[in-house]
Amino acid sequence: MASRGAVTCRVPSGMWMVPPQCGVWVPGGMLHSNVATVNARLFFLFIEPDAADLPDRCCTLSLSPLVRELIIEMADQSEVAVAYGETITSLLLSVLSRMPVENLHLPLTAEARLNRIASALVEDPSDRSTVAQWAKRVAMSENSLARLVQQETGLTFGRWRQQLQLIIAIRSLAAGATVQQVSGDLGYESVSAFITMFKKALGTSPAQYLRKLERRTLGLHRHKQPIGEEACSPTS
Repeated sequence: MASRGAVTCRVPSGMWMVPPQCGVWVPGGMLHSNVATVNARLFFLFIEPDAADLPDRCCTLSLSPLVRELIIEMADQSEVAVAYGETITSLLLSVLSRMPVENLHLPLTAEARLNRIASALVEDPSDRSTVAQWAKRVAMSENSLARLVQQETGLTFGRWRQQLQLIIAIRSLAAGATVQQVSGDLGYESVSAFITMFKKALGTSPAQYLRKLERRTLGLHRHKQPIGEEACSPTS
């Protein structure tokens, strides 16, 4: 779970984005790697097989305030967590399986040519090359590459690239970048074009998405303040 900042989790079959107050579920035994933003605060929860009714695949979960607080209590080993460990664990495992899944996933495959394209786009997300240009780089025809992406990922090439851009955009926004900076980093000619893409994909503008993240993070920090102390804005 990321209480602030963001994490990108990669497994052989895909890449998942974990914005603040969300978590990524990785089934036991699955090879994976995590890359966090410099301002991230992370919590790791290890669950015994069959202890909770969780998916058999990786996914990003939107965590409720209750789940986030239970995880933090356990990690902090507070007096409450020590005294009521079994009760907290039982409640957490019960509610965790009910958390909604966020669509922040980029399908990846073992196909070498698609992996080459994905790696190149992660390295330079501003690359706006067309399908025809990418096809030439990997020694394929345009139609063959378009079919390959559809077969391997279930998405068109344009939608697949857009999903990667969304993951990079959310990661950058959570790390503190401005909408203007993210728009330029992704190679958009105008900020309005980037905002339109973002809103069409996620149903909200980047600014509104940022405010939602800030409210969730600030609310968590306020809740953790001792009684009688004034809440402060979260620091990176």
